[in-house]
Formats: sequence, structure tokens, C-alpha cells
Amino acid sequence: MISAVPRSAWTAVASLATEDGSAGQPQLAALARETCDPRDVADAAYHLCILHGRLPGVIEHAATHSDFDAARSWLTEAASGFAQERGYMVALAAAAGPPPSTPGQANTEAAIAAQRHAIDMLAQSERRGCALGAAIALVLDWPAIRTALDRAAARLGLDPGACELPARAATAELVAVLGENRAVERAMRFGIEQLLAQHRGLWDLLEARAEARSG
Repeated sequence: MISAVPRSAWTAVASLATEDGSAGQPQLAALARETCDPRDVADAAYHLCILHGRLPGVIEHAATHSDFDAARSWLTEAASGFAQERGYMVALAAAAGPPPSTPGQANTEAAIAAQRHAIDMLAQSERRGCALGAAIALVLDWPAIRTALDRAAARLGLDPGACELPARAATAELVAVLGENRAVERAMRFGIEQLLAQHRGLWDLLEARAEARSG
């Protein structure tokens, strides 16, 4: 049980994931609604594929930029699990159709390219703990994203299958161990904060695009 292990580092990280993650984003919540515009689903699936549908991604980069023995098995499980999530994203994008025509497309392309670059830089940071923090943020934030995608997928007749990312308890254990080193904890939290910020930026962008299409 998570509560059985003392971990000030985990308390801070869990709070970040809850307060600054995707779960509270209006555009993500909109995807889960039965009344969601199918164009919004297509838009979200397409842009998620741009950010997280490629190889190597955040987790793979983090694995090559982390030298923590304690993180090896977690990274292996995370990489395997997210490989399935990539396939799911691609299947959802194919079922949803191409991204909708939207005013301001050039600005969108510039913004999403900047987000992708920022994520790549985080995941390849040489600051010890930063890249792993970005991977941890992705694993912690993905369940909220997955919940909305699953509901959208069900409306399209897709079977999403089980999510095989590391359990929250395993992530908590990892954060607790690494957080014993204050410098690593700070770097790890920076990676987490910045990855979550990129996710928030994505949902803000998708919300603005949805408004532009309906305006």
C-alpha cells in the first residue's frame, strides 16, 4: 500500500500530478462526454500521436539518460506498457479520421512542434533525475488521458484493452527511493513539472482549436 511507506518526495509528486496534470483540463473532460464532437476526438488523437506516438519517446529517452539501478525494472515495464499505448493511439487516430480543418493551422503546427521539442529536451536532459521525472510524469498523467480516450474509443467501436503501465504503488516506491537524494529529487520534480506543463499546453491548444471550429 502506498500509505505504508513514508515518502515526502512522493507526497509532493502525487500532489503535482493531481493538481497540475491533465485530469482537470476541460478539453480532456469534453472528450469523455457522449455529446463530444467527433472532430475533437480526431484532433486530440492526431496531436497526441505527434507528441507521444513516436519512437524513441519520453520513456525510451529517459532509459538511456538515467543511471539509477532502482529505476531499471520500472523503466522496462513503463516502456513495454507505453508501446501498447502507442498502438492504441494510432488505432484511435485511424478510427477517428484525419484532424479537422481549423483556422490558424500554421500557428497550431508551430505550437505543437515547440511542445514536441520541449518534451524531447526534457527526456534527454543530462541533469540527473530530470529525464526520469519526465517519464514518471507521463506514467502518472496517462491514466486520466486514457480514461477520456477509452470513452471516445468506445463510441467508435474500439476495444482499448488494459493499460499495462507501472502501478501507482510502484511509481511511489521509485520516487521515494530516488527522493532520498535532494539534488535528484529537485531535478526529478522539475522534469515532472515541465512535462505536465506541456500536457496542459496541449489541452489548451485543443480547446482553442475546438472553439475556433465552432465560432
